[in-house]
Amino acid sequence: MSEVRGSNSWRDELASLVSDSGIRYAAADPIEVPTASFDAQASDFGSGELEQSESFRDQIKGFAIAWGEILMDLGRGCKDIVEQNILTEDSYIVRKLRKPCAKASAKLRYLNEFLPEDRDPAHAWPVIFFVSILALTAMNFSTEHDSLVRSVKKVQIHPPSASHVLLPDGRRLAYHEQGVPAERTRFLLIAPHSFLSSRLAGIPGIKISLLEEFGIRLVTYDLPGFGESDPHPGRDLNSSSLDMLYLANGIGFDDKFWVLGHSSGAMHAWASLRYIPDRVAAMVAPIINPYEPGMTKEERKKIWEPWVLRRKVMYFLARRFPKFLSSFYRRSFLSGKHDRIDRWLSLSLGKKDEILIEDPKIEEYLQRDVEESIRQGSIKPFIEEAVLQVSEWGFSLADLQVQKQCQQRGFLRLFRSMYSEAECVLTGFLGQIHIWQGMGDMIVPPTVTDYIARVLPGAYVHKLPNEGHFSYLYFCDECQRQIFTTLFGSPQGPVEKKVATDTTPSEGNSEEI
Repeated sequence: MSEVRGSNSWRDELASLVSDSGIRYAAADPIEVPTASFDAQASDFGSGELEQSESFRDQIKGFAIAWGEILMDLGRGCKDIVEQNILTEDSYIVRKLRKPCAKASAKLRYLNEFLPEDRDPAHAWPVIFFVSILALTAMNFSTEHDSLVRSVKKVQIHPPSASHVLLPDGRRLAYHEQGVPAERTRFLLIAPHSFLSSRLAGIPGIKISLLEEFGIRLVTYDLPGFGESDPHPGRDLNSSSLDMLYLANGIGFDDKFWVLGHSSGAMHAWASLRYIPDRVAAMVAPIINPYEPGMTKEERKKIWEPWVLRRKVMYFLARRFPKFLSSFYRRSFLSGKHDRIDRWLSLSLGKKDEILIEDPKIEEYLQRDVEESIRQGSIKPFIEEAVLQVSEWGFSLADLQVQKQCQQRGFLRLFRSMYSEAECVLTGFLGQIHIWQGMGDMIVPPTVTDYIARVLPGAYVHKLPNEGHFSYLYFCDECQRQIFTTLFGSPQGPVEKKVATDTTPSEGNSEEI
């Protein structure tokens, strides 16, 4: 009995120490575990696991914060070490890099003019540099993403189709003719093409009937290294104008001719006015050198403002570091795949131009023109063309203004001028200059035309409301007719053929003759 009491007292003591858990002990009964009690314990176990997972997340967060603080302290320590040991005035690195850095800083100091007056260049340029890198990375990623979404069309190379003239230096210049034949030509119109274009561009969508109506012989040619023309290393704008002159002579036209320059092709038209003014009668061109020395700071700012960041970077690289352009060109129009022209050339388009280039007919025309432009697969002519546009042209637009220049130097000439009028000659371009400017053009903003009108007050400026860069010239019959009417007057048709008459005397009237 004492054993039984002892056993019961042990159970009573255990029950007094532990709260009621739902388990009942009896001397002869088996142990029972109620289901409700088990469920309650299971729920307690689940809540404990949740608390444990949340604490693990907090541990990860704390670990990351601690590592961040460690890295910040490490960076500050490295900065202090560099400032105290490497960037001191007596260190070897500073003594070696001081002069090259000073020269580079002096050359790039002019860029500070583009910064606001209240910005410190030492703080502004690092920010601009890193933002530019991020922007270029984002643009490249966006371009790759878009190319994956759209169906990719590969570039095709077509069989040769151009005519050629042999230049005095042995090069071959490829050209294409439209309009009236040589013997019936009333007006010869030569059109140099723009960047990433070819002789196939000409006047986009021009009808042969319109050319015949005005008696026009339209000749377009491939710039050196483009299309089927031979490359010309070291070319400049003077040689470009001479190529036009040799082309006119090679096709048998010895009179004055007209030059039509659109977009960046106008650069070669300006050169023809400067270097062969006695053979050129007129010019249609809106573009100029974006670094034209005669522009004021305000004019330059308004011209650069509508352009996207990538185009500004391209101009800067072409002027300072042209070798870096090769990587951009190989990833865009020399990649062997087609894309929109505005994406390849980083162009800002207005609404009318945006609608125009989405037309399947225009898209097909542009793709065929690009395919001919990159036929040779060489990157050098494109870099040369980009560098020509932003480098020193060898003349300014103000040099084309008509001025009276009198020779009065020397004592003898001064003595003669006392009794007779001084000998004066007119300098500059004496012909007509017509400019058609779309007021909605974002590639060549209207500010460009305003500058041209300021330095060349004799130029005829035709401002076109609601027109863009391509919309007035591309596949617009009425627009092209207006241009021809302005340049050539009322249509007179081709020159009549001269009928050869037989002047051989007959036997009957030979004596009388």
